[in-house]
Amino acid sequence: MKKLCLAIVALLPLTAVAYPVELSKQLNGAEISATTQDVDSNIGAVILYNYGEADATCTAVFRNGPEAPRTRRTDVKAGATTNLTSRFGRNIIKLRIELTCEPK
Repeated sequence: MKKLCLAIVALLPLTAVAYPVELSKQLNGAEISATTQDVDSNIGAVILYNYGEADATCTAVFRNGPEAPRTRRTDVKAGATTNLTSRFGRNIIKLRIELTCEPK
């Protein structure tokens, strides 16, 4: 029993990766649903789902403190899902994502 408890306590630091994410959206009439995800301590992602009938072009700017912003662009077809990810050189403390979408 002691060994089992020790193993569980040893694994606890490996499970806590979460960091706060701020998502600001400017959809401009595009019917896009956006969900953020923390993949790793230095990787952030946003999942885009286009539930509209028209394709859309989206741009996401990922900001992590003093590092240079990372810009990702994608076309999201009608009814499709797309992931945008960004990896940073240091651990993320607070991730800010600015999402801008335009219908085609």
